[in-house]
Amino acid sequence: MNVALIFAGGSGKRMNSKSRPKQFLELHGKEIIIYTIEHFEKHPEIDAIAVVCIEEWIDYLKLILKKNCIEKVKWIVPGGATGQDSIYNGLQVIHENCPEDSVVLIHDGVRPLINEELITANIRCVEEHGSAVTVAPVTETVMLTADDNQVYTSVERSRCRMAKAPQGYFLKDIYAAHRKAIADNIHDKIDSATMMSDYGYSLYTVEGGPENIKITTPSDFYIFRALIDAMENSQIFGI
Repeated sequence: MNVALIFAGGSGKRMNSKSRPKQFLELHGKEIIIYTIEHFEKHPEIDAIAVVCIEEWIDYLKLILKKNCIEKVKWIVPGGATGQDSIYNGLQVIHENCPEDSVVLIHDGVRPLINEELITANIRCVEEHGSAVTVAPVTETVMLTADDNQVYTSVERSRCRMAKAPQGYFLKDIYAAHRKAIADNIHDKIDSATMMSDYGYSLYTVEGGPENIKITTPSDFYIFRALIDAMENSQIFGI
């Protein structure tokens, strides 16, 4: 069984949107979270979707899921105090309803520019290696600095990758890592890959495209709009 866990629990303070969280901002009459979920809804190998949502926005999410004919979302759960806690809330409901050998793809609700091929590649990577972390090449020089802001070394760019999403794991492994973190009173791991690495799991990468951005700031939203418009124009004009 393959399950998508969509994290949409953030309030989006860096977006400067006072009316609604960033995942519910609209482009061409459709919310960002719907653009994201549709990729998993349409994928033939995704069996179910769980969404972690800001509690006071759950009713609105249910409304727009129905409006957009989304049928694979089986569970909607409220977010926690941290991103790690929110993902654990989603894993709990999946753990209660799915086999332990299920593949779970964890994805940001505000990362809508993925595609079927990337989802498939993540599933295959988990099946073969037990993990999948979507990455993108680093295109600029990376430097390590000391506390006084002095550069003391640069990193070989060809070996660097930016971690993105989806990230995939077997349910039994990612759930066990979260339980271990809770037992260790850790609630602020920056992402699932960091947690899995810290607890001794091997990580394998899946190459993704540069367009797989996370919409966090207003400029990200403008890039998203430009890319969506370009995709639509290519369909209309055959570009």
